[in-house]
Amino acid sequence: MKEITGSQKRKLKSLAHKLKPIVLIGQKGITESLVKAVDKALEDHELIKVKFIDLKDEKVELAAKVVSDTKSFLVNMIGNTAIIYRENPERPKEDKIKI
Repeated sequence: MKEITGSQKRKLKSLAHKLKPIVLIGQKGITESLVKAVDKALEDHELIKVKFIDLKDEKVELAAKVVSDTKSFLVNMIGNTAIIYRENPERPKEDKIKI
């Protein structure tokens, strides 16, 4: 999986601006079901927001773990929200995010 460039990150951040968080991370932290939920959301949307409700002190480490477990990219952290991207090669070309 290749890295995304700075200009691609800027474009993804602008696209994510209007998105609402799809996955919420609570006091249980990173569980297998949470990773599956993030994986499914990335498969469906390619670009998602994940909000940290609890464990805010550990959000950077937890976001890195989610990204590594789902083989995706951390685009940015804004407050307690992580923006995560993973291209889905099986999506129809007209539905793909063009970066």
